[in-house]
Amino acid sequence: MHADAPDARDASAARRTGAALACCLALAVLPACAAGSHSAPARGQEAGAPRAPRAPEDLQEGYIQVIRDVLPSVVQVQAAGDLGSGIVYDDRGHIVTNAHVVGGEERHRVTTAQSSRPLTARLVSSFPEQDLAVIKLERMPEGLRPARFGDSSEVQVGQIVLAMGSPLGLSSSVTQGIVSATGRTVSETSGTGGTGATIPNMIQTSAAINPGNSGGALVDLDGEVIGIPTLAASDPGLNGDAAAGIGFAIPSSMVRTVADQIIEDGRVTRTGRAALGVTGRTVVDRNSRASGVAIVEVTRGGPAADAGLRAGDVIIRMGSRPITTITSLTETLATMKPGDEVTVAYRRGGDDRTARVTLGEQ
Repeated sequence: MHADAPDARDASAARRTGAALACCLALAVLPACAAGSHSAPARGQEAGAPRAPRAPEDLQEGYIQVIRDVLPSVVQVQAAGDLGSGIVYDDRGHIVTNAHVVGGEERHRVTTAQSSRPLTARLVSSFPEQDLAVIKLERMPEGLRPARFGDSSEVQVGQIVLAMGSPLGLSSSVTQGIVSATGRTVSETSGTGGTGATIPNMIQTSAAINPGNSGGALVDLDGEVIGIPTLAASDPGLNGDAAAGIGFAIPSSMVRTVADQIIEDGRVTRTGRAALGVTGRTVVDRNSRASGVAIVEVTRGGPAADAGLRAGDVIIRMGSRPITTITSLTETLATMKPGDEVTVAYRRGGDDRTARVTLGEQ
């Protein structure tokens, strides 16, 4: 992980000493297509036909143009002792970043690519459950412009990506890599500087991870933001230090969903995240192995209560997924949506039972 990155479950993410979660973005570009994955076929070329590889000088020009277009929209964000990055979201001065970057601070110093003089921004709202936050500049300086956000659902493995942010405090830095996987569910660890969020559908990238990149921009060669770098994987063989080439970014679709609600309503009102409606704890078997989640409390009128679950029941499976710990329960719920119906297997006394549950919303 980076210094600002919490541990990841799917590929443990660990936070290094110091500052904000660092995520070096990597820009994704479709193989052999500098204009992006959705450009129209060239004249005389049928749709679906292989494209000729781009000349090195053409790819370089593409990189340079994207950097010129996007870098004015990427800023450095400092809150107390933590350092991270942010993306200008609109022309009213709203900036989207990671919740773990801003922490509990109300006021933040923002430095732009055009000037070393810091600007002041205030926190609009933070949504730790998705590790996202919106801050707002007191004034919108000249030369700063909103970024364009792309459709993260169309991201493909193998796309080349450019990462823009402030790794190690080096503002306006750019790195490159590829999208190495999509649809990852990753858990942060609150004890190492993260928010403790379990985040679904993250984009995995090979871009280098360094402290200060968290909250920056993961961009494609169309110059569109496809994600916000948030955490890096840790390597148990390196005593939990960051694993080279494995980082995670929150997809732009979720960023827009959260940011739009915060800007319009001052908070997130529709999370889109499934809830079971229980408070639980991990239980172990006689061999001290995690073996399920004991329900401590059931939300009155919630999904679990409506399905007949009660305090003392031990959840052991949801759908086809075994449930052994609180984390596994949280990660399973993160892959589902409110309104989904799922069969929950549980133990009550010495009996194994099942219940059909219609999930609610967090």
